[in-house]
Amino acid sequence: MILVTGGRGFIGAHTVRALLDLGERCVLGQRAAGPPPALVSEREVREGRAVVEPMDCTDPGSVLAAGRRHRVTGIVHLAAAGMGASAPLDELSANAAGLFAVLRAAREWGAGRVVVASTIGVYAGVTDPVLREDAPLPVASPHAIPAGKKIAEVVADAAASSGLDVVAARIGAIWGPLGRPSSPFFAAPRLVHTAARHAMAAGGASVSASACAGETQAAGEGGVPGEAAPSYAEDAVDMCYARDCGRALALLQTTATLRHRTYNVGGGRAVANREVAAAIGRAVPGAAPALLPGRSQGAPAVDACLDISRLREDTGYAAEWDLDGAMTDYVGWLRAGNPR
Repeated sequence: MILVTGGRGFIGAHTVRALLDLGERCVLGQRAAGPPPALVSEREVREGRAVVEPMDCTDPGSVLAAGRRHRVTGIVHLAAAGMGASAPLDELSANAAGLFAVLRAAREWGAGRVVVASTIGVYAGVTDPVLREDAPLPVASPHAIPAGKKIAEVVADAAASSGLDVVAARIGAIWGPLGRPSSPFFAAPRLVHTAARHAMAAGGASVSASACAGETQAAGEGGVPGEAAPSYAEDAVDMCYARDCGRALALLQTTATLRHRTYNVGGGRAVANREVAAAIGRAVPGAAPALLPGRSQGAPAVDACLDISRLREDTGYAAEWDLDGAMTDYVGWLRAGNPR
């Protein structure tokens, strides 16, 4: 079975779904108790193809206990301390402890491969607009998340040199079903949730709390309570739909031979807010958000994107969702009353 730490979370749930579709069985390790994510069917749970296990990755004993109940043959490590839930040093310490616990468990179990989540944020300070895995990374980081992921990559590389099969996945801006209704890093989630809320209200449908959050969480970002914060038309980021991201991670876990230790996981191009707004307008006529012209203060003058050549060449990955298809799918998910 493949252990997916954080398997009930956003990216974790999509990774589990993709692994199940590839014929794998999964252990969903999660600190918070609860049912399997909405992407896993009741039948898959009944048949033991997807099993939720309580797990605190900062506690090695908690991780090892899963190996006593299941034969774990590979790990996708996505669990992380909640963003901003603790002081930066505590967050870094918890994430490092979790990684060491997972790597030690992999060694004890003889797991075939460990895929460790990293982030596009590690490239902050790299001047080339095409972000390649072999680019030298600055030591300094603008945020605790990329700082922690750089630590994780160094540890993962050291573990690989000692014989473990460890791969780091540098993940771009992910959006889609089960994602947060608002992100501090890019505008798309909030814009989509706001449009879905308006569509449900116009249709007379009940409006879920998660859809409302797309607007109300924006307060304090330059707007007033209940009013969306301004977004700029030319701000852009490498976006990848969650279903594609999950499949990319599943392929990194299951592909027999990989030639590299680090892989970018993203869309392979920078998507501007104006493109997102236009796609929203096509998915929900009349709901295209108004954007401010140009770029926000502090936005880079040149858009950067992830080079995903390694991922394509080594795993055969190809995105299944273009922007319009993903937008229609996500809006449909929200309007159907699914969680987030």
